[in-house]
Amino acid sequence: MTAAQIFKALGDPVRLEIVKRLADGSAYTMNNLSKDLGISRQGARKQIQVLVSANVVFLKPIGRETLVTLDMSSLELARAFITSMENQWDQRLNALKNFVEK
Repeated sequence: MTAAQIFKALGDPVRLEIVKRLADGSAYTMNNLSKDLGISRQGARKQIQVLVSANVVFLKPIGRETLVTLDMSSLELARAFITSMENQWDQRLNALKNFVEK
């Protein structure tokens, strides 16, 4: 799994909303998760499958229902990437500040 795959999966507003809903750590059924997304249940299932393929969420079948849960470890990879970029920019800005102040 790469950060690029995770960011690509999060790049759609519907998928991002799904991740926001799952961010509380709860598992949701497909029905509950797809409510008020503005798309059909089949459309929601397709969007969830993209997140599954990127290892952002995982599915757990329980009887006739399927529970969807957020995989926080995959989001940690994306956060680590952002942190590394942030550190690079901090270093560059500090170098520029030091140059300007001299």
